[in-house]
Amino acid sequence: MESYLQQSKHCAPIIATLSSKKKNHILLQMADALENQTSRIIDENSKDMDLGEKNGLETAMLDRLLLNEKRIKDMATSLREIASLKEPVGRVLEGWVNNDGLRIEKVAVPIGVVAVIYESRPNVTSDVGALCFKSGNVAILKGGKEAEYSNRIIASILQEVLAINNLPKAIISLLPDSSREGVANLIKMDRYVDLVVPRGGEALIRFISQNSSVPVVKHDKGLCHVYIHSEADRQKAIAIAINAKCQRPGVCNAMETLILDKSIAKEILLDLYDAFVDKGTQLKGDPEVQEIVDMELATEIDFDTEYAANILNIKMVNDVDEAIAHIRRFGSEHSEAIVTENYTIAEYFLDQVDAACVYVNASTRFTDGGVFGFGAEVGISTNKLHARGPMGINELTTYKYKIYGNGQIRA
Repeated sequence: MESYLQQSKHCAPIIATLSSKKKNHILLQMADALENQTSRIIDENSKDMDLGEKNGLETAMLDRLLLNEKRIKDMATSLREIASLKEPVGRVLEGWVNNDGLRIEKVAVPIGVVAVIYESRPNVTSDVGALCFKSGNVAILKGGKEAEYSNRIIASILQEVLAINNLPKAIISLLPDSSREGVANLIKMDRYVDLVVPRGGEALIRFISQNSSVPVVKHDKGLCHVYIHSEADRQKAIAIAINAKCQRPGVCNAMETLILDKSIAKEILLDLYDAFVDKGTQLKGDPEVQEIVDMELATEIDFDTEYAANILNIKMVNDVDEAIAHIRRFGSEHSEAIVTENYTIAEYFLDQVDAACVYVNASTRFTDGGVFGFGAEVGISTNKLHARGPMGINELTTYKYKIYGNGQIRA
């Protein structure tokens, strides 16, 4: 492990000083290579899919794992979008001249060696590799064992492009020891690793947060809510709720609890019930919801659960303050939404709800680096320090001060 990480650290100044033109050229080559090697990627992915089915992976997990021609094309498109973004390294964030005549510049620089630990989705391998490359960082990637074949072929394709351009393969590499012990060892190596980003299950994130001596930016669980206010447009509300839960139930920005204003619950609940049943959603409601529609009881444990499946809690509240109180108690500070036509209430909700992304009249499903215009994301941070929300190339930089003098000495 130490020898491997030494190689990664050795690559940091090489990628940090690579020109923007060169990086963008290589990223476009990587995008072409992924598309040209589609059949190889699908063949390797089919091995993971077969093993996943044999091992009883849930439908949502299999959906995350699957790679087909469209998804591989989307991966290539993400790399091209990342290449088209403004150069994040070398940006002058601030500049001034102090009383001693020193010209001081606060300049964006790469973080260094970034380790990203993730599960299921093999497209993360190319997304994160490209984001780290664009931002001048070395990428150490540790995917889940369920995507081992897929991750390996994607990483090898990216490394082939690096080699063609006379760059070390260690700039983008898979962690050689992907066992729990290997990860435990990695997160203690603060001499070589500058940042760890865990994105996956709650147990993984807790383990890394509690045991890492390397700084951690968490991609924590997504306990997301949609609150339908008494002054919501009914058709908007139903469409947003269905999209937030059912468009892709297994992802972190999917809604887990729908909150309804009591004053409109009877009017809208039956329509919502029919729409969700049509989508195959398993519904759980609090006692007041159960008085209107027969469904399973939603307990406090349910309200505190990220299902990552087509299961939904429904909660009834008296007003916006009660909705906000519920979100404060059970939310994970990921993504929250209100549906209302009342501007004052909308702004109140935006100000009072503490989350990385807060929406008015839109689905929580939009919390995504690609959708935000970042090309992709390293993760969706629920931290408050350094990065919050979708982490793109700018969030993969830190800064240093460059100070220009003319012989000054301090009195």
